[in-house]
Amino acid sequence: MSMKAQIRTDAQGNITVFMNGGLDFENTIPLKKELEILSKSHPTASITIDMGSLDFVGSSGIGFFVETVQILNAKKTQIKLSNVKSEFLRVFKLYDFNAEELIEAQFENDETENLHQKFSNKKKTYQV
Repeated sequence: MSMKAQIRTDAQGNITVFMNGGLDFENTIPLKKELEILSKSHPTASITIDMGSLDFVGSSGIGFFVETVQILNAKKTQIKLSNVKSEFLRVFKLYDFNAEELIEAQFENDETENLHQKFSNKKKTYQV
């Protein structure tokens, strides 16, 4: 199965890698090399791997992918994950990889996080 990845950089220099297709062992080797190059050439950038368009993650590929993310994060690279499907989270757990830690960071500054406190206790939230 083939995988394509598009790399985009925002105005602040943060990088997003949009993955599309399937992630198997053959794809993880070039992905690892590309992530290493990105982290060396942009040491202060946050790198987000968007997994929303992945259709398939093979067991051999996911193990190598998890190892790559763990190694890069140990080297102080800021690798985050986004749009991770629930079935992939279950596979991550098989490899003792807590992907939730990398996903939670996306919602740190979410302005809607505490809206329930603002509106839930009111009987009317609008005027007639």
